[in-house]
Amino acid sequence: MSVLQYIFVRQIHLRKPSILSSLCVHLSSDTTVQIDHSINQRETCPTNYSIAFDRLDTLSNITCPDYFRFIHEDLKPWITTGITSAMVEKAKKTAHFRLVIVDGKAYVEKYKKSIQTRDVFTLWGILQHLRRYPRKMPDLELMFDCDDRPVIRDYWWKPTQVPPLFRYCGDRWTKDIVFPDWSFWGWAEINMKPWESVLKDVKKAQKRRDLLKCNVSSTQDWNARMFIQDWILESQQGFKQSDVANQCTHRYKIYIEGTAWSVSEKYILACDSVTLLVKPKYYDFFTRSLQPMHHYWPIRNDNKCNSIKFAVDWGNNHKQQAQAIGKAASSFIQQELKMDYVYDYMFHLLNEYANLSKFEPRVPKGATLTCTETLAFAADESEKKFMIESLVKSPSMTNPSSMRPSYEPQGSGSSKVRSV
Repeated sequence: MSVLQYIFVRQIHLRKPSILSSLCVHLSSDTTVQIDHSINQRETCPTNYSIAFDRLDTLSNITCPDYFRFIHEDLKPWITTGITSAMVEKAKKTAHFRLVIVDGKAYVEKYKKSIQTRDVFTLWGILQHLRRYPRKMPDLELMFDCDDRPVIRDYWWKPTQVPPLFRYCGDRWTKDIVFPDWSFWGWAEINMKPWESVLKDVKKAQKRRDLLKCNVSSTQDWNARMFIQDWILESQQGFKQSDVANQCTHRYKIYIEGTAWSVSEKYILACDSVTLLVKPKYYDFFTRSLQPMHHYWPIRNDNKCNSIKFAVDWGNNHKQQAQAIGKAASSFIQQELKMDYVYDYMFHLLNEYANLSKFEPRVPKGATLTCTETLAFAADESEKKFMIESLVKSPSMTNPSSMRPSYEPQGSGSSKVRSV
């Protein structure tokens, strides 16, 4: 008898009113696919949302990218003490929401609205992760801060009281737990498509205004031309001048932080252009494995214009070596930062985090059961467009890639901040 596997897929459609279509896909050994459509509106989660998926539990023979090692580094503050309920409550002070996963279902308690739709698409990404690996996530409880700058300062907390707080970036002075940012599933406010759709179609980063002094003047030419992206004007004109494909035509691209780390870094690195990277203070989940002079050219923060001119002069005189730097960065992004690995990073981080918990997560009274259907129902048309595009349509047929061990204490690999 052939092995039968059942995949439940809920496809979202852009219609008025919001309509969600449930698809039951039946796969057999002869790869025949039959689809049964039933259309329902969903303001609540379906009762069979967390149905177990009986699949071939194939072990993965793929090893995670090197940056997965930093999961051990980010969770090191709790290796000895474990994570208590009191620690989690301390992280509530700046959190935008509490996420509780019990029996494969996600419950969310919201505390305040984030900037734009960061919270919505972060939760959307977590829900897609649960769809990709159903019943593979242990019960857990966490706090998530959707703002830019990390806040869990080393010197503020005793080693036994450090609050575990998730956010998008960290620095050498803080202990925030770094998680993939919302833009991997789309950034509706600036019409940025989900990451999987734009890996080959990246866009240029918005530049800080102080870089404009590096433009040509009557007394000095720094061999660079700087541009400001006017996002208000772009939104009024339908983002006609911010097409990601047009941003990969330049020989060099500059990345510089603003208030904190910027989501633009991955888009810049994805081009074959040489990335001129102004020395960063912050890191996100994947950038700590990038190497200067291999993936990017480091730019001094205290002497940007001269540093940029030197880099451009060198690149123009050593075109093959410069092209190799650009190619190494784009290869890294396209091969090691594809969505398969983003979901695998989430899987290993959340599992390792849950393993440190010393209490049984319970759904708080103020939490709401949250699923793909409820988030999509409440979204506007531009948000739904990206939700459809980034929807995980079926569970993974294999387990996540294999986790790497932690870095050894000695050596440059143990450093949290890349050397530039």
